[in-house]
Amino acid sequence: MIKTENKKIGKQSFRLKQPPVITAWASVAGKKESEGPLAQHFDITNPDSYFGQKTWEQAERKMQQNALYTLTRKANINIRDLGAVCSGDLLNQCIGSSFPLRNMQIPHLGLYGACSTMAESLIVAAMAVDGGFLENVAAMTSSHFATSERQYRFPLNYSGQRPPTSQWTVTGAGAALLSRNGAGPKITGCTIGTIVDLGIKDANNMGAAMAPAAFDTIKTHFSDFKTSPEDYDLIVTGDLGQIGKEILIELCKKNNIPIGGKITDCGCLVYDNITQGVNAGGSGCGCSAITLCGYLLNKIQNKEIKNLLFCGTGALLSPVSTMQGLPIPAVCHAVVIEGEHA
Repeated sequence: MIKTENKKIGKQSFRLKQPPVITAWASVAGKKESEGPLAQHFDITNPDSYFGQKTWEQAERKMQQNALYTLTRKANINIRDLGAVCSGDLLNQCIGSSFPLRNMQIPHLGLYGACSTMAESLIVAAMAVDGGFLENVAAMTSSHFATSERQYRFPLNYSGQRPPTSQWTVTGAGAALLSRNGAGPKITGCTIGTIVDLGIKDANNMGAAMAPAAFDTIKTHFSDFKTSPEDYDLIVTGDLGQIGKEILIELCKKNNIPIGGKITDCGCLVYDNITQGVNAGGSGCGCSAITLCGYLLNKIQNKEIKNLLFCGTGALLSPVSTMQGLPIPAVCHAVVIEGEHA
């Protein structure tokens, strides 16, 4: 029997004995994101939705490429010194993540967790570093408004009306470097989520589909680690948006989990929901990625946050499942990030 060195905690969680250090982070954002409240925290912004490329899909590749080069520059390492890149996106076969690494001789683990991919990539990278398998691992993901609309919903020139429950896919890419040594915030624990499906079929109401998965993971995390909301300065979900966040708070209230004063959501932070016309808020892999790899990690670095519970949420639908009228399963992964002074 393989020994887990007591890293496993409870049902779905584990504690990292040699916590990986997030030594650098980088974010790339589009025009709408650069007009939002977090603009000052992004490393690169571009008013061109094509990022100088011929197609939106190639633009997403370019965003990940820019994020990775910015990350290694900030970390002062050669990009080919990366032990691996753990990355994913929303495009079919994750071409936004594989194409930037073509012929670069960098080991790659392609991941898909929908909008939870930033949290998933952090967990996989943290396991690799904590286990002593790799020295430096990049965790990265992206999304693009136009590529997502083309793949999941309607052509943009269709000009369909968006319902109030809908969210706006973030155009952006975020990357974090996890290292065995160095200075920076540390990943000290994680909870791997389970697939939750309560029968929501409306692809324009993903917040409602994902909120139960977020609740399930957060509840399990508290149970496994014997902690409570009071043990964290901030609990941040991935992209539930305003409606999903309200459902999550209500679910916690019904189960006597006092999360209300601690919870916020990347989809509510990245845009000004009133002035930017994004309905229920932001979504997409890039939503939690640029919010974490800019605003949130900057706040930890500046000692404004000591202990963060980062909960990436993802709606695991596809165009095929939607056309077949199937419900939307969802997942949420939780990552504990602590400041150096914690």
